[in-house]
Amino acid sequence: MTARELDAARITDPALRTAYTTCRALNATHGRTYFLATRLLPPDRRPAVHALYGFARWADDIVDDLGDDAPPTARAAALDRWRAQLLAGLRDRTATEPVVRALADTAERYAIDHQHFADFMTAMRADLAVTDYATYEDLCGYMHGSAAVIGLQMLPVLGTVVPRAEAAPHAAALGRAFQLTNFLRDVGEDLDRGRVYLPADLLAAHGVDRPLLEWSRASGTRDPRITTALRAAAALTRGVYREAAPGLAMLDPVARPCIRTAFVLYGGILDAIAADGYAAVHRRAAVSPLRRAVVAADGLARLAAARRRARATTRHAAPGPAARPERTTTCRERTPAPASR
Repeated sequence: MTARELDAARITDPALRTAYTTCRALNATHGRTYFLATRLLPPDRRPAVHALYGFARWADDIVDDLGDDAPPTARAAALDRWRAQLLAGLRDRTATEPVVRALADTAERYAIDHQHFADFMTAMRADLAVTDYATYEDLCGYMHGSAAVIGLQMLPVLGTVVPRAEAAPHAAALGRAFQLTNFLRDVGEDLDRGRVYLPADLLAAHGVDRPLLEWSRASGTRDPRITTALRAAAALTRGVYREAAPGLAMLDPVARPCIRTAFVLYGGILDAIAADGYAAVHRRAAVSPLRRAVVAADGLARLAAARRRARATTRHAAPGPAARPERTTTCRERTPAPASR
């Protein structure tokens, strides 16, 4: 299937094909929900999505998985080296590192604003120093670079049927919704890394602080105040999903099943957390394989219908240039709060 995707995208250079294959492997290994949704895109667009995921995954691994005992200085140095390779690769396309090479090619093919990648790296660098956020506004500042820009990077690849500036705020919101879902699902694992990504003001409104979370994690003891706070965090996250939802209809019809599948599956994580009694401090909730299969099947049906409509439109269109989704302009969302993680 990889060769089919690369052929469809007209990626012929052997080294570049290897680079994209590396990114695809990262996506398949680490991004189960993301990878499943990507399978619903037209084959020619999948390599670009794999490259974008590979870039984000590589940087995230430096922050969290560069050896359990790697000091912050080593992680910071590794991130700085990665950033230098990234900027050089984007600038002159001479990178030899596979992930950077694939990313630079994708950025050029789809005219993706390079600032999105720089903002992401800034957020990753902050992960090495900032361990909590006083307010939701502070957290939003961090999430601009760590999540919103992911949605903005994706827009040129997905294509839109409206001016991209109209779709951009919804794409940015979807990035934030996905990350807030991850924060809630992974609250226990983040505590083990010394981090709390749920805003302190939200927690405090329900009588929760870091020491209480740490005590609960270490002792395995549930506390009703934590349950209430996590329920409130889930409600906030669902509000961000509602903010993102109108953007689904703004995408190229053949890309909608992919993003809708990710939308439903990530929302399903919130359902799983609720069904588990908001015990995320102690264990990680997950969408069941059956539910994932049902949502994927629905996505395939929607994709088939979208392709039939596209073919019918093509057959009945008047002679002349075919209309294409807007995929070449640039517009980037900005969050007012400064990135601080």
